[in-house]
Amino acid sequence: MNIFTFTGRNLLTIALLLFATISFAQKGLITGNIMDGQKLSLPGATLKLTPGNQYTISDVRGKFEFLNVPSGTYKLEATYIGYKNFSQQVTVQTGEIVSVELIMNEGGLDMNEVVVMGDRLKGQAKALNQQRNNENISNIISSDQVGRFPDSNIGDALKRVPGITMQNDQGEARNIIVRGLAPELNSVTMNGDRIPSAEGDNRRVQMDLIPSDMISTIEVNKTLTPDMDADAIGGSVNLVTRAAPNGQRLSATLSSGFNPIRGKALYTGGFVYANRFAKNAIGMVLSGSYNNNNYGSDDVEASWAKDDFGNVYINETDIRKYDVQRIRRSLSASFDFKLSQNHTITANAMYNWRDDRENRYRMRIDNIEPVYDDNNGITGFEGRIGRQTKGGIDNSRNKGTRLEDQKVQNYSVRGDHLLSTKVDMDWSVSYSTASEDRPNERYINFRKGGNQLVYNGDSKSPMFASAGLDAGSIGLNEISENNDFTEETELGAKLNVRFPFSVIPDQKGRIRMGGRLRLKTKDRNNIFYEYSPVNEDDFATLGTNATVNWNDNNFQAGSHLIPGLFANKSFLGGLNLNNSALFEQEAVPSEFLGVNYNAKENIVAGFVRWDQDFNEKLSMIVGARLENTAINYTGNLIQDEEELTGQRSVKNSYLNVMPSLSFKYNATENFILRAAATTALARPNYYALAPYISTIPGDKEIRAGNPDLKATYAWNFDLMAENYFESVGLISGGAFYKNLKNFIYTYRNQQYTSANFAADFPNTPNPVAAGEQWDFFQSRNGENVNVFGFEVAFQRQLDFLPGFLKNFGIYTNYTFTQSYANGIYNEDGDVRTDVTLPGTAPHMFNASLSWEDKRFSARLSANYTAAYLDALGGSDFDDIYYDKQFFLDANAAYKITKNLRVFAEANNLTNQPLRYFQSISSRTVQAEYYRPRFNVGLKFDLTK
Repeated sequence: MNIFTFTGRNLLTIALLLFATISFAQKGLITGNIMDGQKLSLPGATLKLTPGNQYTISDVRGKFEFLNVPSGTYKLEATYIGYKNFSQQVTVQTGEIVSVELIMNEGGLDMNEVVVMGDRLKGQAKALNQQRNNENISNIISSDQVGRFPDSNIGDALKRVPGITMQNDQGEARNIIVRGLAPELNSVTMNGDRIPSAEGDNRRVQMDLIPSDMISTIEVNKTLTPDMDADAIGGSVNLVTRAAPNGQRLSATLSSGFNPIRGKALYTGGFVYANRFAKNAIGMVLSGSYNNNNYGSDDVEASWAKDDFGNVYINETDIRKYDVQRIRRSLSASFDFKLSQNHTITANAMYNWRDDRENRYRMRIDNIEPVYDDNNGITGFEGRIGRQTKGGIDNSRNKGTRLEDQKVQNYSVRGDHLLSTKVDMDWSVSYSTASEDRPNERYINFRKGGNQLVYNGDSKSPMFASAGLDAGSIGLNEISENNDFTEETELGAKLNVRFPFSVIPDQKGRIRMGGRLRLKTKDRNNIFYEYSPVNEDDFATLGTNATVNWNDNNFQAGSHLIPGLFANKSFLGGLNLNNSALFEQEAVPSEFLGVNYNAKENIVAGFVRWDQDFNEKLSMIVGARLENTAINYTGNLIQDEEELTGQRSVKNSYLNVMPSLSFKYNATENFILRAAATTALARPNYYALAPYISTIPGDKEIRAGNPDLKATYAWNFDLMAENYFESVGLISGGAFYKNLKNFIYTYRNQQYTSANFAADFPNTPNPVAAGEQWDFFQSRNGENVNVFGFEVAFQRQLDFLPGFLKNFGIYTNYTFTQSYANGIYNEDGDVRTDVTLPGTAPHMFNASLSWEDKRFSARLSANYTAAYLDALGGSDFDDIYYDKQFFLDANAAYKITKNLRVFAEANNLTNQPLRYFQSISSRTVQAEYYRPRFNVGLKFDLTK
C-alpha cells in the first residue's frame, strides 16, 4: 500500500487526532436546546451571556453552544420575536461542560398578557427570527408558513419569496428564477448538499418534484458566505428536512379535491412520526407523503416567420389537448445519536418518486406557404396537416400513457464534535442521485399535405382550418417508440473546523476553515425506433383505425379551437410493435445519437472565513473560497443525421478564486443594516459542454456542443435594511447589482456556410455544400451582463387595530430587476444592442391578506410577474418572451379540536395560462390553460 494514498477517511482521522490534543483546561463550555411550550425547537433565537459580550444563535434544530467561556456565574438571556424574553443563571467552572434546556413562552407587545399565537404566526415567527439573525441576506420560509399557503410543492411555495419567480409546467411551478437570473444560475441543496438534476441537458432541479410538506424550512440565500458552494449567482435555495424534536410528535393529513378541466379528483395523504429514545440520546423522525393529481391542459402553439416582402405570418401551428396524471411519493427519515455531550452523529435520507403519465393529442399544421397576389400581398395559405397521438405501451406501468419516471434520492451522515472549549468541528458525507426514465414512449401520426388553409382566429389564439379534410383522406405517416434514460449522481464530502480568533479585545471573533469534495457524473442514453406495418392497408387512413373525437367546445385556449379526431390511446398502447410479422423495426440515429453523452465533473474546494465583531453593533465576515473544477466530457459526431462517425472527448480543469466581504450593523435589536460584496459562478449546462456535432441535411441544420465554454463568473453587491416587529412582522428594503462575465447564451446563425463550418470545426467532414446556407445552433459566452434592481417587503399582524380587525395580517413584497447584456451576436455577425439577460423579469409582486384567531384562519394570496425575455433568437424578431402572469389563491382552516383541523384550498382562481410570445405580445407562441384546482381535507397533529 502506498503510504501517500490520501482519502477522506484519512483526513477525518488526522483531524480528530490533531484537535483531540487540545486541552479543555482554563475555560468552560455551555451547550443546550431552546424550544417552545410544546417542546418544538426554536431556530434563530438570540442567546447572550452577561456580564461580557458573548452571544450565539440557535441553529435550525434549536441547538446552541458557547465556546471558550471563562469560569464564573452568568445570566443567560434568550430573545425571540413573538415570545417573552427568557433568562436564567448558569455557573461555569474550568474545564466543565454545562448543558441547559430553555423553554420560552408565547408573548405579545403587552407583556402583562400572554398572547397565544396561531399556527401561521408561529411559522412566521420562526422564519423571521432565523432571517434576522442570519449573517447573510436571506429569506426564510418555515413549514408552518408553507402550510398556510395553498402550495402542494416547493416550487409553488417559493414563488411567495421576494425576488423569486417560477416557470410553470403543466400548471405547477418547476424552474426557479432568483432576482431575474435563470434557473441555471441558481443552486438547490438539501441540508447543504447539492440536489442533482433529473433533466437530460441542464442542471435545473425540478422544484415540483418535492412535496412541500416534507420540508421543515426553506432558506433562500441571496448572498453567499465562503463556506457555501459558490455555484449560485442568483441565489442558493436550501431545503432543510425535519429533525427529531424534543418529544413525541404525531401528525397526519388526508385530503381530496377536484380538477374542473378534466372533471377528475386529486388525493393527498401524509404523516409524520417523531420521538426520542434511550434517555433522549437517540432521536428519530419519519415522514411520508402521497399525492395523486389527475388533470390536464388545453394548449395552442405557433411559430412566426417574416418573408422577403415584410409580411409576418404563422408558418406552423398546433392545437394540443393533454391528459395528465402526476403521482408523487416521498419518504424521509432522520436520526440523531448523542454519543456524548460533545459528539453527535446525524443521518438523513429522503426518497422522492414521481410518475408523470401523459397523453397528448396534437393537431399540427406545418410547411405553411403563403399564396401571393401580384403586389406580393398574402391572399391565402397552403400547408400540411398532421394528427398525432402521444402515449405509451399498455402495461402495468405505462398504462397506455407516456410515463416519465423521476426519482431523486439523498443520503447523508454528519458529525458534530466539540474538540475542546475552543474548537468545534463538523464533517459530512453525502450521496445523491436523480434519474428520469421514459420507457416505451409511443407516437402515431397521420398526415396529409397540399391542403388549402383558411385562417380562423387571431394572433393570440391562432388557428388554421383545412378545406374538405376528413378521416378517410389523411394517411399514416409514422409510428415510433423510444426509450430515454438520464441519470446524474453526486458523491460529496466536507470537513469544517471553527475556533475563536479576535483582533479586538473583549469582542467576539472566530475563524472557520474547511474543505469540500464533489464527484459528479451525468449520462444520457436514448434510443428511438420507427415501425412500418407489414400490411399497410391495416393503417391506410386515420378513419380505418380506432379513434377518439375531441370536439369539446369548452376548450380553454378558445372555443373556436377544436382538437378534433385522433387515434385512440388504447389502440396505440395495444400495438404489438415487437412482432416482426406485423411491423418492421428501424432505428433512427438522428433522434438519439446527437443527444447522448457522458459527463464527469470533479470539484475540490477549500475556504477560510473570518467573523469579527467590532463592537456590539457592527460585525464583519471576510474570506475566500477556492474551487477547482475538472471535467471529462464525451459526445458523438454524427454525419448526415444517422451516421456515427466517432466520438469527441474533452478534458479540462480550471480554478476559481471567490473572495467575499460582508457587514452587518444592528442599529437596534430589531433594525438591521447589511452590506455585502461577494462572488459566485455558474458552470455551463452538461449538454452544452458535450463535444457533439449533429448535422441534419433535410432541415439544413447543425447543432454543436461547445467544450470551450467558460463558467460564468459574477461580482455581486448588495445593500439591505430590515426592521423587525415584536408582534411578528417585518419591513425591509434593499438594492443589488451583479456583473456577470462570460455569461452563456444560445447562438443562432441562419446563414451558416461551408467556410463557417471549416473554420469552427477543422479536420471534420464538412456537410455544408458550397453556396448553401444552413441553420447553426451553439451555446457561446457573451462578454458581460449588468443586472441591478431593488426589493421591498412588508409583513405585519395588524394587532394595533381594535376588535376583530387586529386578527388581520398583511404579507406583501415587490422586486424590480433590470439587465443589460453585451457581446451577443446576431446571424449577420453584428453585435446586438439593448438586449436583456434571458430570465430577467422586470417586476415581481406578492400580496396576501390573512385573518386568524385561535380556531379559524384564512388567507387570500396574489402573485404577479411581468413579461420577460426567455430565449434569444437570431434576431429580435425571433426572440421568445415568457408572458406576464397573475395568480390568485385562497385557503382557510378551522380547528375542530386542539389536535384536529379541517382545511380548504383553491389554486389559480384567475385561470392563468402559461403563455409565450414571439417578439411582440400579440404573437402567441404558446398558450396553455389549466383552470382552477380545489382541495379539502383534515389534519391531525399531536405533540407531547
